[in-house]
Amino acid sequence: MKTRIKTIAVVAVMAMTLLSCNNKEANKYLATAAVVSTKTISETKPMNAKGYTIGDEATDFKLKNVNGKMVSLADHKDAKGYVVIFTCNTCPFAVASEERIVALDTKYKKLGYPVIAVNPNDPAVQADDTFELMQAKAKSAGFTFPYLYDANDKVYATYGATKTPHVYLLNKENGKNIVKYIGAIDDNVRNGSEVKETFLANAIDELLAGKKITLKETKAIGCSIKV
Repeated sequence: MKTRIKTIAVVAVMAMTLLSCNNKEANKYLATAAVVSTKTISETKPMNAKGYTIGDEATDFKLKNVNGKMVSLADHKDAKGYVVIFTCNTCPFAVASEERIVALDTKYKKLGYPVIAVNPNDPAVQADDTFELMQAKAKSAGFTFPYLYDANDKVYATYGATKTPHVYLLNKENGKNIVKYIGAIDDNVRNGSEVKETFLANAIDELLAGKKITLKETKAIGCSIKV
């Protein structure tokens, strides 16, 4: 009975939030919402038709930052790894995650795992994701990390990202960037105050402690990438 109530609550929350995306996305999410509870999120493999899986080597990329400079992973020479997050300006899930992303960068950048945010949306499809509006977003939201423009390079497709936000945790191993975690930031993308499990932070902490990552994949919940 408790499981049923939790599922109904999840369906209701997703239905309300997805009104900010579009009808097609809402229909798709509502059709699968019955299997998306806090428990099943942590047990469901990300729906990547292509892209990286755990243990793959992630190639570097060079994209334009909101300050006009080109940024690559290799620019962060002292990094132990990277938190690559595909996000955007206006998706309600992405907007709800902004403070958490800033907090993650503030905490883990000095420990060797900086956030690298990438906007994969094509502004020809999603007008609110132009480079100029990305600049405004980075300023208004107080981004402490690079916010990179991916409309032409399609880095998101190489990674296999399908949602905003969608996280890839990379770890430097023998000169290679190895994918260690894929999925969601935590178990409540819509409301940071109600988070119970911090999937991404837990994974980084385990890497820092020299331990194996307990939970390597979760399901990214968000708006579909607009291309």
